[in-house]
Amino acid sequence: MNSKLLNYFSSFMPLSEKEIAAIDATMQMKVFKKGTTLLHEGQTSSEVYFVLDGVVRQYFLVEGQEKTTDFFVDEQWVVSLHNINPNKPSAHYLECCIDCTLLVGNSEKGEDLYKKFPNLETVSRKLMERVFTEQQEKIEAFAINTPTIRYENLLKSRQDLFQRIPQYQIASYIGVTPESLSRIRKRISAKLKF
Repeated sequence: MNSKLLNYFSSFMPLSEKEIAAIDATMQMKVFKKGTTLLHEGQTSSEVYFVLDGVVRQYFLVEGQEKTTDFFVDEQWVVSLHNINPNKPSAHYLECCIDCTLLVGNSEKGEDLYKKFPNLETVSRKLMERVFTEQQEKIEAFAINTPTIRYENLLKSRQDLFQRIPQYQIASYIGVTPESLSRIRKRISAKLKF
């Protein structure tokens, strides 16, 4: 099993050799080029992704405008709360912002794993609890904070994104136009000079 994935699962609870081998057998490593769309709006998919290297962006199209709602980076699952039910059409897109190396699994194979290894269902539940908590924190921060504070928080918590993705996607993520982001950056830069 890939060491990054093993470390991730081990952060929830230790896994047996059989569990590790079973997970490994259900995941396939794939390389995707920058700009590859993994999921389109309206599409159903049973695939799940774990980022080994790269950035995957989740966004919606609203009146022809892309609205970025999340970035998934190294050692993160690409999890959409909208797609917990694999038979429900997606409301968003998933796109590789840069060349990505992903582990690709299948939710149907995951169900088979749960039947054979009940411990993995516990791991999955803990993973989803973490995801729900992170999503709730993001929603609250977006609702409460100004765009400037959102940008400053992003600088503090996810500095790696600024070297890997274009500024217009960061602007979309914090809910402003690229021009507004430029003004925010100038104000922050001026403040730092004092």
